[in-house]
Amino acid sequence: MEAAVPDQDISPSGDSSPRALRDLTGAYAFVGSRWGEAIASGGELLKVLAAHPIAVARAQASLSLEMARIAVGRSRLRPDPSDRRFADPAWQENAVFRRVLQGYLAWSSALLELVHGLRVGADQRRRLLFVAEHLVAAGAPTNLFVTHPGFYDAAARSRGGSIVSGVRHVLEDLRHNRGLPRQVDKTAFRIGHNLATTEGAVIFRNEVFELIQYSPRTETVDSQPVLVCPPQINKYYVLDLSPEKSFIRHALESGQQVFAISWRNPTAAKRDWDLATYVRSTARAIEVVREITDEQPVKLLGACAGGLTAAVTAAWLAGQGQQDKIACLSLLVTMLDSPRSRRLARVADETAVTAALARSQFSGVLDGADMARTFAWLRPNELIWHFVVNNYVLGNEPPAFDVLYWNSDTTRLPAALHADLLMIYRNNRLRSGRDFAIDGVDIDIRLIDRDVFVVAGARDHITPWQACYRSMQMFRSNMRFVLGSAGHVQSILCPPDDDNARFYVNDDYSLDPAAWRRGAHEQRGSWWPAWVRWCESHGGERIPAPTVYGNDDYDPVEPAPGRYVRQI
Repeated sequence: MEAAVPDQDISPSGDSSPRALRDLTGAYAFVGSRWGEAIASGGELLKVLAAHPIAVARAQASLSLEMARIAVGRSRLRPDPSDRRFADPAWQENAVFRRVLQGYLAWSSALLELVHGLRVGADQRRRLLFVAEHLVAAGAPTNLFVTHPGFYDAAARSRGGSIVSGVRHVLEDLRHNRGLPRQVDKTAFRIGHNLATTEGAVIFRNEVFELIQYSPRTETVDSQPVLVCPPQINKYYVLDLSPEKSFIRHALESGQQVFAISWRNPTAAKRDWDLATYVRSTARAIEVVREITDEQPVKLLGACAGGLTAAVTAAWLAGQGQQDKIACLSLLVTMLDSPRSRRLARVADETAVTAALARSQFSGVLDGADMARTFAWLRPNELIWHFVVNNYVLGNEPPAFDVLYWNSDTTRLPAALHADLLMIYRNNRLRSGRDFAIDGVDIDIRLIDRDVFVVAGARDHITPWQACYRSMQMFRSNMRFVLGSAGHVQSILCPPDDDNARFYVNDDYSLDPAAWRRGAHEQRGSWWPAWVRWCESHGGERIPAPTVYGNDDYDPVEPAPGRYVRQI
């Protein structure tokens, strides 16, 4: 899971699958060295442009002509109406700012068209576009004090206070945030106080995870419990954020029994924790839940990397003839498939992957904060420059937004798990159903004979919906695919009282992603109630809600949200 901002003007068409899939692999591969790659690619761009003087001269001539039109006020260049960077009326009404904007549109368009038109290989063009797109994002006049009309308005309203605040934010971020703008006011949130507040208790703990049992919120409950398997990057409480956004609380209020895994934040000493470690741990959690609930099968739910872990656990149990421990499987924004080699990220070549693996092996862990920064640079306008404008140019405080706080509350990824994830996403191990085993048991998704509910996000740039859809097609059982209208995190956080929520359904899963999307129907509201109904149809009988946590073998250890979620 990764950096998120409130979704705006969401279109179900979303990001294109190939690029977003490349970006995911690239992010896993290139954490910690994107600056080095950017510098090298910047030098490569200059060399390539120098080798194409005719193309550069043509672009320069065209740009000069457009600049002349801008100077005399005859340019027709206008920003995309959906580009909120230029929403201030002054960009159109003030002659100076209008010319500044048009100049930016002219040179940025010229640069991108020039790179697209170069006679170079596809891989090299992707690298060059990576640099060009970042230059265009960084060079926007909204990012600078003197060329943003809002800077002057804010300074006048605050009598210069916004300037002082902006400078203070710059200095603080240089000292404490590696020079990047803070995305959230961390002082506004506290785990267990206004985040992760649903009542429960830790009823099992080992060195890898804690298991939380939540207090029922209805008089009767489904006898078959839900077990949540969260991602290993970031912490479990994305599913128990604020009370009004808590998926777990909604499930409880709908009569479900809910348990959740909370992963420990590993240090370098746990470098050898691999995917098998987490699969065994998930299987152990299933055993504990079953012992507490009279051996009932578990409705297993996983999100992102936790979804991959849940699916592999289900396949591992199926390979041992123990599939009856699972009633059904729910996968939220989960990608099991991977792109073909020709679609790999512009920065995720073999050299980058080898270097990334060497770094995590050397340090023992892949730092979650580095991962978050890498993903932020995949969407610089939304996750970098947006906050440069807010914090520095306008002098505002970072927003107090719970999703961004969760996103900043990162964990570390053990080196062995990092290597396993790269192996799965690059080599398509889960689709092939071969050459991948845990404790001598082949991992074959096709062995899973349980119904599957899959949720994806139309604007998800981490696990693109097309990849989630293809992952869903890997199962041979009855499937349900729901396409949310938002991004990676916001597609999960879809409470029923959200008036803007909508999702898309189409029961023909034989189609390719594009055809499925063309035939999909929009449904207003949240997908949460649909998931609850699906769970009820795959559940057991109604029984009186338990009145104590755990049982004679598993006593409560401490109140939820537990100890591991607070680890730094």
